[in-house]
Amino acid sequence: MFTLIISIIFILSFGGVAFILAKKIPVLVSLPQNGTTGIKKHHIILETEEKIKEFIVYVQKQILLHKLLSWIKVMILKIERRVDNMLHGIRKKAQQVDRKNKPE
Repeated sequence: MFTLIISIIFILSFGGVAFILAKKIPVLVSLPQNGTTGIKKHHIILETEEKIKEFIVYVQKQILLHKLLSWIKVMILKIERRVDNMLHGIRKKAQQVDRKNKPE
């Protein structure tokens, strides 16, 4: 008896869902396929969304890290060149001092 009542409730509920769905199918078919409702967004919102998308791509591609590491590499090369020039100058002066102090 209990299973009969549960079965009747299930069948009636399923029938109600089918009836509602049958009434709403024409409305559902008329909705746009891409998910938009046809309401245009304000230009500020569109610009903000575009900037957020650009930032996400910027972060995903690690462009900031690439730029930072490239800048550090250039600075290290500049420092290295200056140190090399200083060492060259020191060696040149050392050779001059050696020549000056060398007895003939």
